[in-house]
Amino acid sequence: MDSILKWNEVALEANRVSHTDGSKEQNGPTLSSRALAIVHLAMYDAYAGVTNDPANLPHYIQPTQPAPAGSAAPAAVAGAAFTTLVSLFPSQLEFFERQLTPDETQNPGFDFGITVGQSILKDREDDPSASQGKHRSKKGRGRHRIDPDNPGQGFHGPLYGEKSKGFAISKRHTLDAPPFKDGKDPKYREALRQVRSKGIKPELMGTLPDKSVKTRRLAEETLIGIYWGYDGAAGLGTPPRLYNQIVRKIAAAKNNTEADNARLFAFVNAAMGDAGILAWDEKYSHDFWRPVVGIREHDESFGILDRGQPMSAAEMISEDADPAWLPLGAPSSNSASPAVMTAQATFPFASAQFGKVKNFTPNFPAYPSGHATFGAAALHMVRLFYKAVKAGEWKADKLLDGLKDPEQGTDIFFVSEEFNGSTQDNNGAVRPSHRRTFKDGLWGMIIENGLSRIYLGVHWNFDAFAVKSNGDPDLSEKRIGGVPLGLTIAEDIFKEGGGKAPKKSTVRPRT
Repeated sequence: MDSILKWNEVALEANRVSHTDGSKEQNGPTLSSRALAIVHLAMYDAYAGVTNDPANLPHYIQPTQPAPAGSAAPAAVAGAAFTTLVSLFPSQLEFFERQLTPDETQNPGFDFGITVGQSILKDREDDPSASQGKHRSKKGRGRHRIDPDNPGQGFHGPLYGEKSKGFAISKRHTLDAPPFKDGKDPKYREALRQVRSKGIKPELMGTLPDKSVKTRRLAEETLIGIYWGYDGAAGLGTPPRLYNQIVRKIAAAKNNTEADNARLFAFVNAAMGDAGILAWDEKYSHDFWRPVVGIREHDESFGILDRGQPMSAAEMISEDADPAWLPLGAPSSNSASPAVMTAQATFPFASAQFGKVKNFTPNFPAYPSGHATFGAAALHMVRLFYKAVKAGEWKADKLLDGLKDPEQGTDIFFVSEEFNGSTQDNNGAVRPSHRRTFKDGLWGMIIENGLSRIYLGVHWNFDAFAVKSNGDPDLSEKRIGGVPLGLTIAEDIFKEGGGKAPKKSTVRPRT
């Protein structure tokens, strides 16, 4: 295994462990994407410093001193990765030490890698934490409020996007407001009806109106929702880990060189680092409510005391409202295992009841979807890297055509650890293993990943993208949803880096 893939695997394991053992270091989607960006930019810069080919491997941060004579690239990568990982996940020091070999630590490149890692950490030392700042729920209709089924969850990252500088973007890309008009916009009403039937908690399906029976969630849609989960669950970690796992498999099938991997994983993780920043800036700017609140309070007679309005009688509530509606929810996978039951603080977004952790709605505003933004930024970057599409081509690709699975020798397929034959749902039932193929290439992944959050009942369709009258994605509206935001981030970073490697951003915090 080349050094980039080795330490990428170590970093992904650190993410998984941090969400499993209760240490809560770099937990949640924002800090996970930040950590992986830091580690991979440090690995790239260390590799570039030893290779000394600035025309093809330009520095992200110019080193203060050149790599000493005799430096080996794997040793430099190890030094950079070890330094950043220990700083980000200090409780896992012994695990990181076990990954080092004498060939790495006794080579002069290792100390060079340490200085590179320290430079990257120094550059990001003023980044805010996900707990910095206090967010108060606003009383207006359409405003985000805490999941009523998990009332103790709080708010994740209210100032993270606003107060973070960019990793590799050239500007702060923004989105238009979601459709709403006090709940009367036709696009909003269609989105509400869709998620009400597609995202409902299974035991409540019998409460759907008769006309919704034909549109309720199918078995494959339930699978899709959970397949893309990785909602900070024990044993799984967060979405940036999943997208890295996908990229690893493609890189192996493509027979990447070590230099290819240094560039590719730096691009992908810088894109997700910026996706976390810009998505969270937009989330708290628009402050839009989640379906669990929007459906329960769709009728204007609900929530009026919260808005400080006088009581008014309603003979019949709107047929689109359901004050008892609950979602299938982001999966609290593996929460019923004995190890997790003793440390339920592992799940920062969910609450426990009667000895088990419930599925939940994430503890930050809906619009845009973080899942959709991360997935589009990461996977579109891969499309650009391999020249499967050009910038602006937001359509199906043939990147996976003819690719063979590096381990099985069959046509390439992908397994989510949500469905790996050992992961349990929050009731303790083991989910079967499942492998998934995508005939539309990575574009199929980008779209399915965005749709998956509707099937869990935690997002509206426009959180991912605008939709046409037939329900298909409408990517001509490039300022609606997380998918266009992620695609734009990837194209910006790839262009700024000249297709070679991420270029250090000059974008400052918004305030």
